[in-house]
Amino acid sequence: MESKLQRPQSVRLNRRGDRNNQRPFAKDDESGLFSSMRLPQDNPIKIVWKQGFIRLVLVAGILWMLLILIVLLFHVWSCQSSISFLSAMCNKEGKVFIAMDLLGLAPKPEHRCPIPVADDPDKIVIPEGRTPDAIVKNLTYIEEEDLVNNGSQSFAVFGGNQSWLQREENFNLKPSMKVHCGFLKNGGADMNPVDIEYVKRCRFLVASGIFDGYDVPHQPSNINIRSKKLFCFLMVVDEVSLKFIKENVTVRKDKDKGMWVGLWRLIPLKHQPYDEPRRNGKVPKILTHRLFPQAQYSIWIDGKMELIVDPLLILERYLWRDKHTYAIAQHKHHRSIYEEADANKRRKRYARPLIDLHMKIYYSEGMEPWSLKKNTISDVPEGAIIIREHTALNNLFNCLWFNEVNLFTPRDQLSFGYVVYRLKGLFKFFMFRNCEYYSLFILHPHTREHSSKVEWVKSLSEFKGSGSSMKESRGGFGLWTPYPKNLDSVTLPQVVRTSKAG
Repeated sequence: MESKLQRPQSVRLNRRGDRNNQRPFAKDDESGLFSSMRLPQDNPIKIVWKQGFIRLVLVAGILWMLLILIVLLFHVWSCQSSISFLSAMCNKEGKVFIAMDLLGLAPKPEHRCPIPVADDPDKIVIPEGRTPDAIVKNLTYIEEEDLVNNGSQSFAVFGGNQSWLQREENFNLKPSMKVHCGFLKNGGADMNPVDIEYVKRCRFLVASGIFDGYDVPHQPSNINIRSKKLFCFLMVVDEVSLKFIKENVTVRKDKDKGMWVGLWRLIPLKHQPYDEPRRNGKVPKILTHRLFPQAQYSIWIDGKMELIVDPLLILERYLWRDKHTYAIAQHKHHRSIYEEADANKRRKRYARPLIDLHMKIYYSEGMEPWSLKKNTISDVPEGAIIIREHTALNNLFNCLWFNEVNLFTPRDQLSFGYVVYRLKGLFKFFMFRNCEYYSLFILHPHTREHSSKVEWVKSLSEFKGSGSSMKESRGGFGLWTPYPKNLDSVTLPQVVRTSKAG
């Protein structure tokens, strides 16, 4: 019992001894880094000042983060506001909004949104003269070449025999250029003499096209009297479509034997240049300046669309107001051509192996998937509407774009962004919101789905042999001509599907 009672005393003594033993160490360590002793210079005023400064920095940081959050929330709110003033403040082409959209923080895109067009077409002042050509001043076209031999016969081709070297040289812009641009001699897409004379008077035009009889013309509405006098409304058709239209709607003839359906003047093209209707439809769409060389301004719309906005208002809104010369809508679902290519394969819009080959060529030539680092808001347009002034640079861009469609697949949305990339920012254009596109038109369903054998091909083995019935005999030569680089090691970037609908 005594020993048990004495233990606490010994413990207390030891603790006192330990504390006594530690005193000399503490005295020696008064100036050490980890000393608990207060330094002489740390007077109460300085301590209070330091603590206050730290709190001030923390409060300022929190307020700054709250301010950024409030600005972002206001940005999102203004973009979906029905108040026109607030909606106008929203910069949906800005990288902040795009980044928020990619993260899913931005509001869901509207299907149809208001367009800030002018109120009265009669009050619009049309610019005098043409926009000066600063980069390309003289543009001419190759119009005659040697015939192509497919093993059994020789024939002229509409798009020409562009070599890989010529293709490469055409992307180097010079003041004077001569390029392939369709319409080679005896290549097809011939217009009737009476229509050639008619289109010579067309400086302003709305152009559309129907091929393979899968649409009928839809009459434009809300067209001002001034615009009816100013614009030519030209509907380009092939022989199959002309017959289909005559059987389903009323076609009248004028004294010069020109054919009309309401406001639309029908422009039949004889001797279709390609085997596939989809590729034939790209001729008037992309090469509008070649088919109608007197035109200064053109608005292209697909044949399934009904125009519901006056074309003069469209030119003022998308070109003249901000001094643009080329405008096209952004695709509703995709920004990357590789995602668009993946969607085309899923929907069987063209042969899957040929789409892959097309994309491998682009990827090997440095075409990266779209990202925020790029200067454009998207690499994929909604190609159903193109608004343009026919300047030399715009005409050259259309030629280069068409040459890609001629060489590879007829899916022109895959080639648009590539040509923009190759011109290194020298080609300027305005890509507007997709919801505005849906406010310009009413979209009607096709009377039927058109297709060709090549769209259902699943492997390259089905194209074997120069006489394969699966091959297009007059287009897509770039997919069959040996490419100068080895593509075996090229792996396409992984596609992340951002939209279930796309």
